[in-house]
Amino acid sequence: MIIFGVSLTVLVVLVVGIGVARKIDGDSVNYLVAGRRLGVPLVAVSLTAAAVDSNATVGNTDLTAAFGFWSGASLAIGLAICLLLAGIFLAKPMNAMKLFTLGDYFRARYDRKVEIIASVIMIFAFTILLAGNLVACGFLMERFAGIPYSAGVIIAVTLVLTYTIAGGLYSDAYTAAIQTTITLLATVSLLVWVALRFGIAIPKGMGPFDLGQLTDSSQGAPINWATLISLGIGDLVAIDFMQRIFGAKSPEVARKACFFGAAGTLVIGTVFALVALTASSVLGLTPDNGPVLYQLLGDYAPPLLAILVLSGIVAASFSTASGAILATSAVAVRNVLQVRRISSDVSDPLLRYTRMAMVPVVIIGVVLAIRVSQTGILLTLAFDLMLACLAAPFLLGVFWQRPGVTAALAGIVAGLVVRVTLLVLTPTLYGVPNDLLYLQNPVFGPVFDGWATMVAAMVGFGTYAAVGASRARPEAERESERTKLDLLTREAAVEREPAVV
Repeated sequence: MIIFGVSLTVLVVLVVGIGVARKIDGDSVNYLVAGRRLGVPLVAVSLTAAAVDSNATVGNTDLTAAFGFWSGASLAIGLAICLLLAGIFLAKPMNAMKLFTLGDYFRARYDRKVEIIASVIMIFAFTILLAGNLVACGFLMERFAGIPYSAGVIIAVTLVLTYTIAGGLYSDAYTAAIQTTITLLATVSLLVWVALRFGIAIPKGMGPFDLGQLTDSSQGAPINWATLISLGIGDLVAIDFMQRIFGAKSPEVARKACFFGAAGTLVIGTVFALVALTASSVLGLTPDNGPVLYQLLGDYAPPLLAILVLSGIVAASFSTASGAILATSAVAVRNVLQVRRISSDVSDPLLRYTRMAMVPVVIIGVVLAIRVSQTGILLTLAFDLMLACLAAPFLLGVFWQRPGVTAALAGIVAGLVVRVTLLVLTPTLYGVPNDLLYLQNPVFGPVFDGWATMVAAMVGFGTYAAVGASRARPEAERESERTKLDLLTREAAVEREPAVV
C-alpha cells in the first residue's frame, strides 16, 4: 500500500513535468532559465524543494538521532542561511546580469581559464549532490518495495531524467509546486502525529538548546560548525539555486523568493530533527538499522501518514536531482564546451547538447550513489568543496572589483589543494568513516574532522584577498568584463523562431 501511494505521487509529478515541456518551444532560454518569466510563488517553491531534499530530511534525521539536533538540523539550517544571504546580497545583482548559468559569471568577471576551472569544480560537486539524493530513493525502494538498492537508484534517476530532459527549468519549477505542497503537508502531519502519539522527547544533551554541540569539540562542535559554514556560505555557489534565481522575472522577485525559501527550509528541517530526537529517545531508533525516518514510518506510523511523508521525501529528492542534472549539464555544455545560443538557426544547439549531456551526468551520479551510500554527508561534501575553492572568487568578486584573474586562480588552486589534501588525510568525514578517499597516516585523527573544512576555507578566502589586495586588476580586464556582460544581455534578448519540441 505504501509504495503504491508513493507511486501515484511520482506519476503525478511525471505527468506535470512532461506536460509543461511544450513551453520550451525549442529555445534554450526557456529550457535553462524558464524564459526568465517565473514569479515569486514558483521561484520560492523551487528553491524550497531544492533545499529540502533527502539530505535535509533523511540525512538530517539520521545525523540527529546519532549525534544530536545540531548535527542533523545544521543541514537544513545551513541551507536556510544560504537562501537568506542570497536574498540579502546576491539575488538582485545575479538576476540582473541575465546569465544562463553560474559559469557565465566566472567568464564575465574573470576569463576563460577561470570559467573552465570553476565549471569543472561545480560539475563535480553537483554530481555528488545528485548522488546524495539518489541514495535516499534507493533505500526507500529497498525497504518498502523490496527492490535492490542499486536497482532503486537507477529507477529513481530514470524517472527524474524523463521529465527534466523534456521540460528543463519549466518542468522543475512546476513540479516543485506539487513537491513543496506535499512536503509542507507531510511535515505538519508528521509533527502532529509524533507529538500526539509520543510527545516531543529530547535525549539529554542532544536538543536544540544544548549548545555544547556548538562549543565542545567532544560533542562534535567543529563538525557542526563546518556543516553550517559549508552550506550557509559554500552553497551560495550553487548552480541549481542560481539557475532558479536567473529564471525569476525580475531582481525583486528573485530576492523575495529567496526569503520565502529560507523560511520554509528552516521550518521543515527543524521539524524533522525534532521527530528524529523523539524516535531516538522513545523508540530507541538508530541509523544502524537503516534510515531512522524509514524505520519510524515503516514500523510505527499509520499507512496514510507514511505515504504522505515518503511522497514528500521522494518529491523533494526528485526536485533537487532534477535541478542538479539540468544545471550540471548546462554548465558542461555552455561553459566547458562553449556551445552558445545561435539566433539564426531554428535548432538551438545549446538546448540540444544540454539534453544530450544529461545522460553521462546521470551515469556518474548513479555510480557514486552506489559507491558511497550516504545522504547528508554527500550534501555537505559537495558544498565543502565550493566553500574552499569558489566562494571567495564568487562572493568577494561580486562586490570587490580590485581582484582579477590572478587572485581568482590563486584562491581556487590554494583552496582546492588544501581541501583535497586534508580530505585524503582525515580518517572521518563529518562524523562517519572516510570511505571515499583516505590515506592512513599518524598525523591527522578524527579530532581534525570539521576543522579541515574551516582551514581550507580560510586558505581559499585568505589567498584570494591577499593576492587581490596586492595586485590590482588591469583596466583591460575591467573593460573585458563590461563587454562580456553586454554580450550576455544581447544573447538573452535574441528572439527566435518558434520550434516544436
